Amino acid sequence: MKFLVWGAGAIGGTLGAFLARAGHDVTLVDTVAEHVAAVNRSGLTISGPIAAFTVRPTAQPPNRLTGSWDTIILATKAHHTETAVRALLPHLTPAGCVVSAQNGLNELAIAAVVGEARTVGAFVNFGADYLEPGAILYGGRGTVMVGEAFGKERVTPRVLAIRDAWRDFETLAAATANIWGYLWAKEAYGAMLFATALTNESIADGLARREYRPLYIALAREILAVTLARGVHPEAFDGFDPAAYLPAAPAGAAEQSLDQLVAHNRKSAKTHSGIWRDLAVRKRPTEVDAQLGIVAALGAESGVPTPLTAAVVQLIHEIERGQRPQGLEALDALAGVMT
Repeated sequence: MKFLVWGAGAIGGTLGAFLARAGHDVTLVDTVAEHVAAVNRSGLTISGPIAAFTVRPTAQPPNRLTGSWDTIILATKAHHTETAVRALLPHLTPAGCVVSAQNGLNELAIAAVVGEARTVGAFVNFGADYLEPGAILYGGRGTVMVGEAFGKERVTPRVLAIRDAWRDFETLAAATANIWGYLWAKEAYGAMLFATALTNESIADGLARREYRPLYIALAREILAVTLARGVHPEAFDGFDPAAYLPAAPAGAAEQSLDQLVAHNRKSAKTHSGIWRDLAVRKRPTEVDAQLGIVAALGAESGVPTPLTAAVVQLIHEIERGQRPQGLEALDALAGVMT
């Protein structure tokens, strides 16, 4: 297939590199000039325990891109979605689609620009980090799903075509008629990742701490309450079982799910979340508003209170502004909202 990958960082760069290596026609777009220059000069290098190779796809900054594509993979940070979609729109064919390979509920923002008929959802849970211009760490495998985001409760030919191509990256990539079930479940899991990013703990070490497990469970339960209120059935993936966090779940079910999440993350060379990396390493704003702020807003719209989610957003912003250090004390402040 012919792909335009808009955003060639951790997610987009990994996907694009594997697709290019398999012989697909891949063009990368990125706003980081040094990254684009490095890819065009020396290629895009993937490292890590799963694969190590270099490919040489074409890379361009947005303002130099020409041409049009039937399939555009959007892999920017969630808070850059609207700007990116407006920039890529001239390069999308009338019958083409934008596939959101992002974290969050970004299909809503994409559809507002390109239309629901040209929006395809995707769920990606593999671990990767942008290391430096032209270099990406692919640290751990994870679930990859593709599905229609609007108006089609079935698996369509275009979804199957994307799935088949993406199997050149992840052999277990699958198609689903319930992509929102995966995206909302990732919101609940993602909220726990934001909580671990308040500290300097790794994902696995943070989730393994028994004293904070009531907090993680309450946070996931709060977001799942919004999910259910919106009529979405959340799906399980990679150790995260939404049913385990619901109030009617058997005793110990959520703790067992957390143990499975710890085991899954221990297998990855990517130890910390991208949220933590934005705060601690790259010193830049996170996706917290686009990922969790929207959940709080949708919760209010559905009549579901989300005090813990709102507190995570506030604490992350305090760290971004330099008003609060990352550490267990920040997680303790979040736990205080439960009392």
